[in-house]
Amino acid sequence: MTRAVYVVFSVALVGYAGLCVAMYVFQRSLIYYPQPRAVTAAESTLRLAVDGAEVVVTVRPLDGPKAIVYFGGNGEDVSQNLDSYAQAFPDQALYLMHYRSYGGSTGLPTEKDNVADGLALFEKVRARHTDVAIFGRSLGTGVAVQVASRVAPSRLVLITPYDSIVEIGAQMYPLLPVRWLALDTYESGKFAPRIRVPTTIIRAENDEQIPRGSTEKLMSRFDPGVARMTVIEGVGHNDLGRNKKYRETLQAALR
Repeated sequence: MTRAVYVVFSVALVGYAGLCVAMYVFQRSLIYYPQPRAVTAAESTLRLAVDGAEVVVTVRPLDGPKAIVYFGGNGEDVSQNLDSYAQAFPDQALYLMHYRSYGGSTGLPTEKDNVADGLALFEKVRARHTDVAIFGRSLGTGVAVQVASRVAPSRLVLITPYDSIVEIGAQMYPLLPVRWLALDTYESGKFAPRIRVPTTIIRAENDEQIPRGSTEKLMSRFDPGVARMTVIEGVGHNDLGRNKKYRETLQAALR
């Protein structure tokens, strides 16, 4: 190897190593995009003390057995769902969790803490309501699947879910060792076989963020008869909520 080639190779190697270090250090900024909270009224706010933080939950209090616990996307202000969900589910109390650093929650989000906080919220809700469904959207489906695999919700609804976030990351950055570097992997497919409650999977036909194959792979992980999938035609990842069939599918999931 000539000196010039050696120098070029060394520079390339150092640059690649630096890129890997940067990916490792800043990876959570590529996953989580904390949002402020639009609904701030005291009567719509529950503050949940968790290990090392305080998590804000946007709520629609309602007496009765039925409730929904909701985990949102990575760039979502979940409080913006309050009105539409209240209209769609008039008989359910609503609990929409803001991840750490989202919507006034303290701390920083991680997969481990999001799941732990979700479990804490579910147990608090279950103490008040006997029929509790879990909803998850996009990133939140990874939280929802893990929580549902450890508790006993009445229903599980997964909106634009994936089999594994780390697998999607590896596809997006094929030249980087993403699987070795990842701190938060959200491998929903590993938890799906543990779920026994009726599960509805909703896929957007033109989803530009979650590959079709990842959603279908997750679907295949459930035991036969546990999950069913509905494809909402003509919509993408972010305009799903305006579709009538989508709203009807959500409502049907709880019947």
